[in-house]
Amino acid sequence: MKKIKVGVIGTGFIGPVHVEAIRRQPNTEVIALSEINEELARAKADSLGIERAYGDYKELIADPDVEVIHICTPNHLHYQIAKEGILAGKHVVCEKPLAMNVEEGKELVELAKEHDVICAMHLNCRTYPLVQQIREMIARGDLGTIFAVNGSYQQDWLFKDTDYSWRLEKQFSGESRAIADIGTHWFDTVESITGLKTEKVCADFETFYKIRKKPLKPVETYSGKVLQPSDYEEVPIDTEDYATVLIKFDNGAHGSFTVNQVAAGRKNRMYFEIYGSKCSVVFDSEEPNQIWIGHRDGNNEIMMKDPSLMYPNVVEYNSYPGGHTEGFADASKQTIRKIYEAIEAGKDSDVYYPKFEDGYRELALCKAIVKSAAEEKWVVVEE
Repeated sequence: MKKIKVGVIGTGFIGPVHVEAIRRQPNTEVIALSEINEELARAKADSLGIERAYGDYKELIADPDVEVIHICTPNHLHYQIAKEGILAGKHVVCEKPLAMNVEEGKELVELAKEHDVICAMHLNCRTYPLVQQIREMIARGDLGTIFAVNGSYQQDWLFKDTDYSWRLEKQFSGESRAIADIGTHWFDTVESITGLKTEKVCADFETFYKIRKKPLKPVETYSGKVLQPSDYEEVPIDTEDYATVLIKFDNGAHGSFTVNQVAAGRKNRMYFEIYGSKCSVVFDSEEPNQIWIGHRDGNNEIMMKDPSLMYPNVVEYNSYPGGHTEGFADASKQTIRKIYEAIEAGKDSDVYYPKFEDGYRELALCKAIVKSAAEEKWVVVEE
């Protein structure tokens, strides 16, 4: 079997997730990675068992053997790397956000249309097996008319004022942090499975830690990983820890969504409730192998992830039988599987996968939400 040869750019938290998901496909091979310098690239390549290591992403893109690039860098680099990849004739898989603003995103969408390459987003939350079951339930009319959608995406990794990341700085992450970082996953998941579009938003932002303590050296070097006063500098923060967004959908449905990165005990919880005229359904990513189905005139249900119980065209999103759990890494595997199906099938295929257009959609949503929070009013989502 001829394998599709892949290069991964960036090896922070999400880069190795991509490497693992790629390797779980039968028709792919990760042959190269790049990092900010040759020393780090070689160390990361050795730790991941990858042969080629480049200290400059341009060298990886120029490698004639690399057919697909995966962009796993900080946000501010996505646009330029994606553009160069497309122009070099490579297929591109990009982490969210697609770019730093809608103008850059629109340019990338147009470039993707003009060139004979697959350009995809790693919006993996939509491919949990039971999320796809909900998508099929809605398509078949099981929920009836959708009246309301409520939910949240909450984490606690920035709970302390000593928690720090490049994502806190606008020059690297963009105008929005919590909404752009994890809120985009919620909106993509809800819109892609319901078929609804967010028409208007009314948002409220808050930054609970106006000042954070930025480490002056790697945390691992601290004795007991405890900051001493001389080990950090206090820096002002102007990206949101928290946001609540009221939503009006294009079918007349209403909704609300909260994102919070200082929610103690919530490690990585994407949650949504969809209320229809026939029944309602609830998904919780920290319990991804079951969904709650609510009824007015009968018992409520807990549906387990079991291929034998799911709709036939959803079974492909399951890799294991009932009782065998599948989670975040498996959702990434399924997203990457669909992307590589599209690469093999060609640009004009009808394979369902998250495209650059979906990444652009998230940029448009973020722009409207940020504007709404700043102006304290309802804002129309424009594309």
